[in-house]
Amino acid sequence: MPLQQARCLQLAAQGLLQPTARTATRGALRACIARMGLLQIDTIHVVARSPYLVLFSRLGPYPQSWLDEALTKGEVFETWAHEACFAPIDDLNAHRLFNRETRKHWGLVNAQKSHAQQRAELDKLLAHIRDNGPVKTSDFERTEGKGSAWWGWKDEKRWLEALFATGELMVARREKFQRVYDLAERVAPQLAASLEAPTPGQVRNRFIEKSVAALGITQARWVHDYYRSKPRLKDADLDALVEQGNLLRVRVDGWDAPAYVHASQAALLKKAIAGKLLPTHTALLSPFDPIVWDRERALAMFDFDYRLECYTPEAKRVHGYFVLPILCRGELIGRLDAKAHRAEGVFEVKALHAQSGAAWTESQIADVAQAIQRCANWHATPKVTISQTRPAKLAAALKRALRDAP
Repeated sequence: MPLQQARCLQLAAQGLLQPTARTATRGALRACIARMGLLQIDTIHVVARSPYLVLFSRLGPYPQSWLDEALTKGEVFETWAHEACFAPIDDLNAHRLFNRETRKHWGLVNAQKSHAQQRAELDKLLAHIRDNGPVKTSDFERTEGKGSAWWGWKDEKRWLEALFATGELMVARREKFQRVYDLAERVAPQLAASLEAPTPGQVRNRFIEKSVAALGITQARWVHDYYRSKPRLKDADLDALVEQGNLLRVRVDGWDAPAYVHASQAALLKKAIAGKLLPTHTALLSPFDPIVWDRERALAMFDFDYRLECYTPEAKRVHGYFVLPILCRGELIGRLDAKAHRAEGVFEVKALHAQSGAAWTESQIADVAQAIQRCANWHATPKVTISQTRPAKLAAALKRALRDAP
């Protein structure tokens, strides 16, 4: 298939090919997370925090409280995976086993060190939670330079995270986005009634298949990053799943390696091969959106070299602090550095950079202006200001289009 249709296949699998025709519902939110498999968590909120923005890009306007409610109700749970993520509750046992037996994430490695060196303190903390109920890290903050009644904040944070990483604690809910930890058996009582656990090999294959399904189409070398498994896969590692019919091996024009599509996406694959996947959706994406969180994949799929710069010293930033990739009808055509000034009701576009090499058409300008306005309205910051654009003449065109945006 041509690369353009491979892009469309990935966007379709991620729910970004065409705008949703329906008003968002709680069920649609749960289905969206299930389709992606993971929803990465990040606390930066110059615009909406990342997990809420990822969902907005796919669902359109919805109350952010729905994601919090899904966690509280046990419909999703938190785990280390790609990074800290929400995941569908149906994957709970698989993640717990994978984290214990296979995944070598830095958060899990640090937790194992705490378990080895400070088990007595961890047990004391567990006993406190068992007797007194759920806790937050802020319950143990220092006041006026003094520690709390039993431990200082830094140790508590480390111990809570260690117990969460290894599954003894789970996140019961969030309060103002702060984790509330409780015993795993109280948060997910179904764990005690679990049937025979799958083997590590079965879980590994499950996550390989879920990665390919979530990505729509992928090369073997990109599969491991989705759920942060190791090592990086080669084509030979997928031979068995291809022979079983679970994965389909296909060719993409211009790629020197085969691509893979999950058998559950066969209908989409047929449309892609026939050139019938039509991209019509335009949206601002989170820096932690699955479409762009693998830099190598985003470059190969979309010719989009994306790097999050919020952790880069300000003097060395090229595009801005929290830059949102701009998806427009199947292409990543630029990036936008924004800040939501909620008290003033202003959505500030600090800078907008179009992809070099191609001037935006009038229809692209109109689509992007509408996407910016939709995002601003959802933030309750309906007044949009544009400080600068590259190229500079794009600013006037966007401002005109914003005046016409619904």
